[in-house]
Amino acid sequence: GQTPVFPRILGHEAGGIVESVGEGVKELVPGDHVLPVFTGECKDCAHCKSEESNMCDLLRINVDRGVMIGDGQSRFTIKGKPIFHFVGTSTFSEYTVIHVGCLAKINPEAPLDKVCILSCGISTGLGATLNVAKPKKGQTVAIFGLGAVGLAAMEGARLSGASRIIGVDLNPAKFEQAKKFGCTDFVNPKDHSKPVQ
Repeated sequence: GQTPVFPRILGHEAGGIVESVGEGVKELVPGDHVLPVFTGECKDCAHCKSEESNMCDLLRINVDRGVMIGDGQSRFTIKGKPIFHFVGTSTFSEYTVIHVGCLAKINPEAPLDKVCILSCGISTGLGATLNVAKPKKGQTVAIFGLGAVGLAAMEGARLSGASRIIGVDLNPAKFEQAKKFGCTDFVNPKDHSKPVQ
């Protein structure tokens, strides 16, 4: 963040089970399986009601905020001193406290150790392609970086019907895995004397 707050509990990608809910929370009950999302939805502001944006006025990502929105206080302490939150999720902990708008209820049959990547990596990459880039059938798409987010973006390009999907990464070992997500061509910037973009 620009002005990081410490000490804080980091982490933003996880899967969990609701242990308890705060006053007025009706969307979730103890025992529900959930994924935390650091760009939450109040479901009421103009952004949440728009098909073009998910940057909620209340719960948008804010790396500098280290407290709960409702009362401006932290829910974590050690030896009586506050430990601050991180992007509203603080998932590097056994228990965390999250605004209900930053939780997505999921099927309890889904294995939490597998679907946890949906809370950021997959939804970020897939969403960037399907909801922002919106490639048309037959178009060419280039994906820079073939990690989890890049592969999810590649899957979005494949689902959109892109005819050529170019994977760009410094590690040629990633190309074989990328083929499974629709990659048709691979470019390693190290093999070129000019910027590949």
